[in-house]
Amino acid sequence: MQPEIRIGTRKSRLAVIQAEIVQKAIMKSCPHLQTRLVKIQTTGDRILNKSLDQIGGKGLFVKELDRALLEGEIDISVHSLKDMPMETAQGLPVIGYSKREDPRDVLIYKPGLARIPEGGVIGTSSRRRALLLGALYPSCSFRKIRGNVQTRLKKLEEEEYDGTVLAAAGLKRLGLDSVVGRVFSVEEMVPAAGQGILAIQGRKGEDHSYLESILDAKSEAEASAEREFVAALDGGCTSPVAAHGEVRGTQMKLTGLYYREKDGRYWIETRVGESVKARQLGAALAEDMRRRADHE
Repeated sequence: MQPEIRIGTRKSRLAVIQAEIVQKAIMKSCPHLQTRLVKIQTTGDRILNKSLDQIGGKGLFVKELDRALLEGEIDISVHSLKDMPMETAQGLPVIGYSKREDPRDVLIYKPGLARIPEGGVIGTSSRRRALLLGALYPSCSFRKIRGNVQTRLKKLEEEEYDGTVLAAAGLKRLGLDSVVGRVFSVEEMVPAAGQGILAIQGRKGEDHSYLESILDAKSEAEASAEREFVAALDGGCTSPVAAHGEVRGTQMKLTGLYYREKDGRYWIETRVGESVKARQLGAALAEDMRRRADHE
């Protein structure tokens, strides 16, 4: 095992905080190891005037980090799992998942507002969020908003938005819980697959035993079910398809969102199964929902 572990991360404040969570865990369990953060700007962070589907999807948040891993510039990389494509680069598996932070989405009001007014404007670049918000706020319109958390909060304050939706996990890690106006249940707003979980990626075949203290089996099971559900329904980077798993004891409750492109209809359903069969649970729920949609 090398004496220094180089941890790759995007440059945003949230990404750095997330990488530091992993760094601190390594330092605590392996104090003999040196660690260093390597901050890398990704294409997804650089191009903010276009939606993700116009510029190549979620892969733009990991491409540069993958290259750095493959070329030996870093030893591991840390990602928000929800921002990772369903397929990882060859030879660069996800080697572990962190304990999950709050997976829910939250609504933030424009400063001075305590609710979204009739006919208001909600900022979101997520098709999933816009789809589900349409049922909760039918009189509202939805306008794209991109950038890191701080950028979006600034746009909310300065531009013509009455509210915006962000992940609770990111706000908590940034210490910005106080801006939350409404917390959506997972039934109201099915979270993106992997939301709240940090994924650690590394090179296949290397010794990653120094990560043992941060890896979480519950998160791994939930992530496996969620990502299997999305992959089974061909939910690409811009698809509203989403899933949320919750392990309780030996069982997992999986909630899935299936969207039918041809007419814009969607379904939300739940299935319970054994957590040790997480992938099978995700695939089974996806197949059930696909069949139902085909017969309606």
